[in-house]
Amino acid sequence: QVQLVESGGGLVQPGGSLRLSCAASRSIFGINAMGWYRQAPGKQRELVATITGGGTTSYTDSVKGRFTISRDLTKNTVYLQMNSLKPEDTAVYYCNARDVLLNDWGQGTQVTVSS
Repeated sequence: QVQLVESGGGLVQPGGSLRLSCAASRSIFGINAMGWYRQAPGKQRELVATITGGGTTSYTDSVKGRFTISRDLTKNTVYLQMNSLKPEDTAVYYCNARDVLLNDWGQGTQVTVSS
């Protein structure tokens, strides 16, 4: 099991940037996948980006070229750099750690994109 704590959300204008952080309670080295998900009001939770244990990244189409997932293994932290934010990016963003016997979530951080 791993505890995850997200931070970095907030209110930003369209076109702005935010960097989300996900701090893990233990080493994330070797975890199959760390991911960022989001859930907008009235919508299902969707996968935004993942980074595998080997460092391979993937993104949902709507954020490609705007969002970047990264990690710092020395700090047990995963990041989501979000640029060129749009109102449709407004959601609660959740961090996830997934492995064979692992599927843990953080409490979420609110991102609101509005003028």
